[in-house]
Amino acid sequence: MTEEVNLSLKPDHSKVPGVVIDHSPASTKQYLGSPSIVIMPNGDYIASNDLFGPGTNYDRMAVFRSRDKGTTWTQITEQVGQWWSNLFLHKGDLYLLGTSREYGYAVIRRSTDGGETWTVPKDKHTGQISTENRYHCAPMPVVAHNGYLWRAFELAHGPREEWKALVLSIPEDVDLLQAKNWRFSEAYQHLWSSSQWIEGNIVITPDNKLVNILRSNLRNVSPEEIQAESDKAAVLHISEDGKTLTHDRDKDLINFPGGGVKFTIRFDDQTQRYWSLGCKQTNPPAYRNTLVLTSSANLQTWRIESVILHHPDPEKHAFQYVDWQFEENDIIVASRTAYDDGLGGAHNAHDANYLTFHRIENFRDRTIDDPPLNEKE
Repeated sequence: MTEEVNLSLKPDHSKVPGVVIDHSPASTKQYLGSPSIVIMPNGDYIASNDLFGPGTNYDRMAVFRSRDKGTTWTQITEQVGQWWSNLFLHKGDLYLLGTSREYGYAVIRRSTDGGETWTVPKDKHTGQISTENRYHCAPMPVVAHNGYLWRAFELAHGPREEWKALVLSIPEDVDLLQAKNWRFSEAYQHLWSSSQWIEGNIVITPDNKLVNILRSNLRNVSPEEIQAESDKAAVLHISEDGKTLTHDRDKDLINFPGGGVKFTIRFDDQTQRYWSLGCKQTNPPAYRNTLVLTSSANLQTWRIESVILHHPDPEKHAFQYVDWQFEENDIIVASRTAYDDGLGGAHNAHDANYLTFHRIENFRDRTIDDPPLNEKE
């Protein structure tokens, strides 16, 4: 079927789990990535995604708002020159932090009107943080600790297993748009690992230290070895001054369900546990079609609490790169979703055609025996 015919047909969202925030048919060659979500002080939800694929310039993202707890969504703006970015709140203002494009500069934007309008990072005074490009990241958490805000990036030079991890930080009480206020850690390289370490989570440990917990994927080895090591995450320890990253090869490659695909870790005060949502890769072998809720008391030992979303087909169905927030007894989720749309579905599981919203009700009470959300719908 030609692109023109595809675009003339009306999509069918009836099979899609959750609430559709955004949809882009595969025929456009514009795929939806990098979901992020935040809860505004007035209770509105703000979500975002970027667009990738041969139909894009790899530099554009959209921002959406829901005023009814995720039931309906409206696009409120589109930003060019912002990519791989996360939404976060600081001192009442809304920010986007990521890159200027695929492998671009590290950049940040600020909105003082709930995401309607944004500053433009034109130079070192207006949000262009780095002086060089080749930065990589995903919509990862910004964490406040010891008077600073912290965020993980990577430097994308050479093959992915040669990419270096680094951490950016800035005092909480200064202008986040001024490049001079940001400090950069050393870039940590790990050639011995034969693995890409990317999309890191800054997390405060139980003993009030900082670590960067990264997605880990073996490369240039057999499929059997890749599968055996796919549910792993790498841990880097961050010095108090934010300059040095260290890793213990004997202890800091941990078993982590979903460690082979981007994940987000957040701490829950009520349970005193760390929680995550990730795409479990093993037992049985999978790609991105099984999203699980996991938790840990110590960041070292993780357990699967519940399967949240699942589809038996791994080729053209996925729930991936999810971002999420606690909201009282629930977790609200934004997912990069590949699913049937009445137009031939997604190009493949990776090249998602949907941004979807989901609510995990009473997440602390869920068990491994509870059905996935999409089996209840």
